[in-house]
Amino acid sequence: MQSPAERHNHILKTLRQRGFVAVYDLQKELNVSEATIRRDLRSLEGRDLLHRTHGGANPQSHLLYDRPISEKAKRYSEEKKRVGRTAAEMIEKNDSIILASGTTVLEVSRHISHNAIVTAVTACVHAALELVDRPGVELIQLGGMVRATSTSVVGASAATMMNAMSCRKLFLGVDGLDVHHGLTTSSPLEAHLNQCMISAAQEVIVVTDHSKLSVRGFSKICAIDQIDKIITDNQAPAETVRALEDSGIEVICV
Repeated sequence: MQSPAERHNHILKTLRQRGFVAVYDLQKELNVSEATIRRDLRSLEGRDLLHRTHGGANPQSHLLYDRPISEKAKRYSEEKKRVGRTAAEMIEKNDSIILASGTTVLEVSRHISHNAIVTAVTACVHAALELVDRPGVELIQLGGMVRATSTSVVGASAATMMNAMSCRKLFLGVDGLDVHHGLTTSSPLEAHLNQCMISAAQEVIVVTDHSKLSVRGFSKICAIDQIDKIITDNQAPAETVRALEDSGIEVICV
């Protein structure tokens, strides 16, 4: 009898080959009940790996639907808090850090110690609001166009400001992280700013919940050889963690 992970791999492989999967066909191929297949599809949709339809599922498309930040914040909120807390513990006295954008990066800002002495550069408006009253934080808010779906700044002005800086650590959120394709996001402008941040940082730390792993978004940020650490939650697939570690990346599951 196949395990849930084996069934999920079969469903995703079939989806890539056919562009659509039907519940009836999967029942026959995997020799399980309709209820089991529907449960598997719900689980995979919850990880943003497909989109359920009547009678089956289609591939998930980050291009078609960029969720607003209020909706993203509700997804895997406890996992994001754990990731954010662990990331914030890596910040040292007199550090200079970059906080990119996204709900997991926001959790990093929320967990920075109130006694921290740090210079923080951010594109995330909500992260700036979390830190603005901290007496030991020298806060630099990048300027430019604010994306409504992420409440983060993008554009030429932000990129120009970022290119003039050098920081010790970058905490980077992503919409997708694939071992072969690299890091991705839904916005080309955000991808470009993220590239500027990577160039400005001595250490690149990706913060993401497990649902973004083995997922490809619309706009490529970089290959995985440009990142140093990944902090994710303990539901990250073991095979993905091994593949990342084999590529020389430190993976911390919390």
